[in-house]
Amino acid sequence: QVSADDPETAFCTLANREELNPEEDSIHHCLYQFTRNETLTETNKLLCDVCTQRHCGPKNNIKSEKKYVYTNAKKQMLVSLAPPILTLHLKRFQHAGFNLQKVNRHIKFPEVIDLAPFCTAKCKNVAEGNTKVLYSLYGIVEHSGTMKSGHYTAYVKMRAMNNHLSDLVLRGQSQALETEPVKGQWFHISDTHVQPVSVSKVLSSQAYLLFYERLL
Repeated sequence: QVSADDPETAFCTLANREELNPEEDSIHHCLYQFTRNETLTETNKLLCDVCTQRHCGPKNNIKSEKKYVYTNAKKQMLVSLAPPILTLHLKRFQHAGFNLQKVNRHIKFPEVIDLAPFCTAKCKNVAEGNTKVLYSLYGIVEHSGTMKSGHYTAYVKMRAMNNHLSDLVLRGQSQALETEPVKGQWFHISDTHVQPVSVSKVLSSQAYLLFYERLL
């Protein structure tokens, strides 16, 4: 979906992504790589209708002559609508020859994350002038084992009702002013076993799925 027809603003973000300098093996680095600007060349060139019409004449003659014109292009995937709940799914496998191998290394993630460097400059449901889109961590899914077998556990924060989040979900309105993590107690859940854990324990987990709720 094209969110900006103006080439000058099509690749602009709410916050300057070049100032991030994200640390390797971090969720910021993952998001930075996923939303990086790509150049499409050679076999990845883009079919250009305008160039084709210039080369072949009127549009009704394009299909008959089959002289399509492909051109170099730039591509970038950015967030155009900041969701009430942000779910990040980490790719926990890699190809090892003809087999799939699980990726076990720890990926760092924060309690509060700013999505603004990965949002388009004209991101919907973000007030004009805002340069931050903050989210607070409230849930994690962790997988232990291999690609063939294993066990899923979860970390969940028990916290008070977030009225601002309810307004955003039910009415599409955001008046949240919080910039700090939502206060609450973290619990580790494995089948029927539940126990309280510290924030440091949560942040050291090997996350497979991350769940954040909108703050600002």
